[in-house]
Amino acid sequence: MPISKKILEDMKRGSWIRKMFENGIRLKKQFGTENVFDLSLGNPEIEPPQKFQEALKSLVNNPAKGMHRYMQNSGYSETRAAVAKKINKESSIKLTESDIVMTCGAAGGLNVVLKSMFDAGDEVLILAPYFVEYGYYIANHGLRCRIVETDKNFMPDLAELDKNIGPATKALLINSPNNPTGAVYDDATIKGIARLVSEKEKRFSTKIVLIMDDAYGKITYDDAKTACIFDHHPNSIIVASFSKILSIPGERIGYIACNPKCTDHDEIMVALAFCNRTLGFINAPALMQHAINNVACEAVDVSIYRQKRDYLYNALVSAGYEITKPKGAFYMFPKTPIADDVEFTKKLLVHRVLAVPGVGFGRSGYMRLSYCVEDKVLEGAIEGLKKAIIN
Repeated sequence: MPISKKILEDMKRGSWIRKMFENGIRLKKQFGTENVFDLSLGNPEIEPPQKFQEALKSLVNNPAKGMHRYMQNSGYSETRAAVAKKINKESSIKLTESDIVMTCGAAGGLNVVLKSMFDAGDEVLILAPYFVEYGYYIANHGLRCRIVETDKNFMPDLAELDKNIGPATKALLINSPNNPTGAVYDDATIKGIARLVSEKEKRFSTKIVLIMDDAYGKITYDDAKTACIFDHHPNSIIVASFSKILSIPGERIGYIACNPKCTDHDEIMVALAFCNRTLGFINAPALMQHAINNVACEAVDVSIYRQKRDYLYNALVSAGYEITKPKGAFYMFPKTPIADDVEFTKKLLVHRVLAVPGVGFGRSGYMRLSYCVEDKVLEGAIEGLKKAIIN
């Protein structure tokens, strides 16, 4: 049977995360799971909050009639209202259920947005380092991806953005708290981006949509605060997920929120619901929508991640690694001791430590380490990381 030439090409390039996953399987078979220290995946080991567990148990024990049937493609009204209420706590712009579409995670939501709002050939800007799948999502819909570098601390560089936003630019996709760096864009940063985007809209007589990938929600540290883009740019979309903040990534439940002030808002909402269906998602999982109705504002204990971050950060700095201390998410993005990050991550495999080379995220000379793992995995990984930098 034939395979799409494009997909075959993409598969050959592959995902670095997937490659590390496969290396992990091989090493675990060879040395035993307890002797392999996998920091390659953002798969949180913290269990969901008790309130979520209780909500799920209540649904199973007391199922409502029709609980598992189809609903509007945009999701249950009460679930969308709960999400709107959550966002209203973070923004001066007030949303209602009419501004929300429930999705199959943030990944599904991003694909729905890109399909709904842009035409083939339109340009979408992303900031490097970036989540590895962005390029694939953008290409899925015939769009062009333009990569813009961030500064040495992985924060948006307005001068670089200024040079890269042109007449073909239709969207800027940003991610804060950031995967893979842990950078958090504060209010001043978002305000500066929004001001520049507005200036470009006027200059080119276009509309540029500011899309916030908010997959890591409020997982922030050291009093770092994320900013809501709705407060700064009318043509804005938030795509988010409960995967990380409730520690339920396998349940695939997220949402799209559209700024009520967005141009053509009502048409956009219809298009989002339509593409939710035609892309094959149909609707977000019914059980999960019911489950989060009363826990949309809940979160895991972020202090646990902060402790893990501090432990890993202090150990790596002591070992001689150069790192920008992350302020959010649960990833660290240290420089590799040698310029060839792929070669260094191969070196780590000798010590049974799995890390993802930075080249997969658009920034060579670095590597991503995930610290949302058990403490014993971090402890074992640190030993390997220390040996690798010395030898």
